[in-house]
Amino acid sequence: FLLDAYALIYRSYYAFMKSPRINSKGLNTSCVMGFCNTLNEILTKEKPTHIAVAFDHGKTFRHEAFPAYKAQREETPEDIKISVPIIKNILEAYHIPILQVDGFEADDIIGTVAIQAGEKGIETYMLTPDKDYGQLVSEHIFMYRPKFGGDYEILGIPEVLQKYELTSTEQMIDLLGLMGDSSDNIPGCPGVGEKTAQKLLAEFGSIDNLLANTDQLKGALKKKVEENKEQIIFSRFLATIKTEDRKSVV
Repeated sequence: FLLDAYALIYRSYYAFMKSPRINSKGLNTSCVMGFCNTLNEILTKEKPTHIAVAFDHGKTFRHEAFPAYKAQREETPEDIKISVPIIKNILEAYHIPILQVDGFEADDIIGTVAIQAGEKGIETYMLTPDKDYGQLVSEHIFMYRPKFGGDYEILGIPEVLQKYELTSTEQMIDLLGLMGDSSDNIPGCPGVGEKTAQKLLAEFGSIDNLLANTDQLKGALKKKVEENKEQIIFSRFLATIKTEDRKSVV
């Protein structure tokens, strides 16, 4: 099991937004409690043979290439800043590895470790609500996705393809490249939403093939795609979880 720390921490923070859990010292413990509840649920319910938690750490290569990457996000709430060291202390007490690498996001770290484990035939579950992890799903790699209101859904290859109307998990990168991702400030192609992106991929298969055959498009859509070719390619780069420059950690 590989846990996306900040995705779960933010999820806990906002889940208790209307009734935060404040201790006797005035500390908002919502993030700590929510994260620990999730961690304990995984440990007791799934009994993983291996587990690690990945954290984002500083600016990444995406910020260097695109300064506006995630720039629309509000400043990290002070309650989360205070909670992160506490959560790390708890993980250390559990003897659960904390994974973080300068210049890379938790997505890249989890993707790297998941692929290494998957190549060894280890059934690997990525615990995160973020849909971009769908590009990593393979025979031995699954998304373990929290559902709204509680419980989880496990997404393997068939589930990802059905949920996002794709023919391969690799198309998830192209889907995000076309439709963008507001949570990460990935621009995509203006005027192209999820449904249009899905239709384009169903017809052309990939961004590369789409951009090589824009003469087959018509009207406003043709104009939008042709005028935003570079932005579409760049958005695909931003949406790609980086796993190729990896050293063995499994």
